[in-house]
Amino acid sequence: MKLSRWLFRLLYNQLAWTYDWVSWVVSLGKWRHWQRAAMPRLTGRRVLEVAFGTGNLLIDLAQAGYRPYGLELSPSMVRIASRKLQRRGLAVPLCRGRAQMLPFAHQTFDSIVATFPTEFIYDPASLDEMNRVLRPSGTLVIIPGAYFHNPLARFFIEWLYLITGQCGSARLFDRTGMSVKYEEDRDRISAVQVIVVTKKSREEAPCEL
Repeated sequence: MKLSRWLFRLLYNQLAWTYDWVSWVVSLGKWRHWQRAAMPRLTGRRVLEVAFGTGNLLIDLAQAGYRPYGLELSPSMVRIASRKLQRRGLAVPLCRGRAQMLPFAHQTFDSIVATFPTEFIYDPASLDEMNRVLRPSGTLVIIPGAYFHNPLARFFIEWLYLITGQCGSARLFDRTGMSVKYEEDRDRISAVQVIVVTKKSREEAPCEL
């Protein structure tokens, strides 16, 4: 397990240039389709993507008319995403940082999105910060995982989630008293899981993530 975690850290840092190819291979070409499942659930135009990786979803968001912002811990990923955006002439603000200490003012964003995040997404400090920067009635959309209908392929990708820390308890959101929906988008060979968390409006009692 330690070796697997070490390899995963390499993938996000020194080997970040292989990330898109590795994602495509392990998902049988479905990775980008799974990421885009978050987009129909977003509200408003100002969207923060937490842990944006190589920046593919940021490109999708900008081209779809959203005003995306990106936060990522890995400097290698920030460099790759920045180059991708520049090549397409897209001006998307990117910053390096942790979800537990978001460098944004209160109630900045209409939506926050995180696709295939590691265990940071289940850290109460991360949830508190995302709640803080979301506007009232704002939406947090998380793609925690996906699976194949084929049992062997499903076993393989679930094993990957285990070694990368992408298998936290999504039921953590249930304790918040907020509006939480668990959904799936299915196609012929796979299903992608979606968590949609809606922040309370000003008229409702204060809440905590």
